[in-house]
Amino acid sequence: MTQLHYWPTPNGHKISIALEELALPYTVVPVNIGRGEQFEPAFLALSPNNRMPAIVDDEPTGGGAPISIFESGAILQYLADKTGRLCPSDLRGRTQVAGWLFGQMAGLGPMTGQLAHFKSYAKAKIPYAIERYENEVRRLHGVMEERLADHEYLAGAYSIADVASFPWVRSMAGKPTLEELPNLARWIATIAARPAVERGLAVGRELSSGPPDEEARKHLFEKKH
Repeated sequence: MTQLHYWPTPNGHKISIALEELALPYTVVPVNIGRGEQFEPAFLALSPNNRMPAIVDDEPTGGGAPISIFESGAILQYLADKTGRLCPSDLRGRTQVAGWLFGQMAGLGPMTGQLAHFKSYAKAKIPYAIERYENEVRRLHGVMEERLADHEYLAGAYSIADVASFPWVRSMAGKPTLEELPNLARWIATIAARPAVERGLAVGRELSSGPPDEEARKHLFEKKH
């Protein structure tokens, strides 16, 4: 059994989707990031960077003591390695998946998150910041659009690269940029229609409480460590 330490955000959805796709049994341990639970010692023992999600695998491959993994990209790689699914076994295929996965971790996720912050959550609206991150998200969407012109998925077959990227692109769904990018729109619709993805997105839906209140803002945006 896998413990999923989780809150329903794009990064959390990556792992709930992957666990559903891989048909791995798991239990959800809510980590209310709006109430500072990511800073509690028990969670920091699993995720030193105080970021959700994290998992604990009680039955790791090869046996032995439970293993904990933090950082969503590392979790996805671990789950793919454990099951032999959602990532090719050959060097060329794995390298393709790794490139798109790391691109999501380093670019698509952070840039989309910054755009959402400055557009929706920042108390002071800073036009320069909004324009910068909006332009970068549009550029990244354009990179994906070009790739998907002659590929059904980002790295060949459906993989953890798609699982990682989908929740972040979906978080911007409905924006004008998607209307201009038919290949990206097709990719979103194809993945959204997968039953495992629907189940993964539903995990913890009841936990979400709308826009952050003042206490949540302190934990999410103001606490330094």
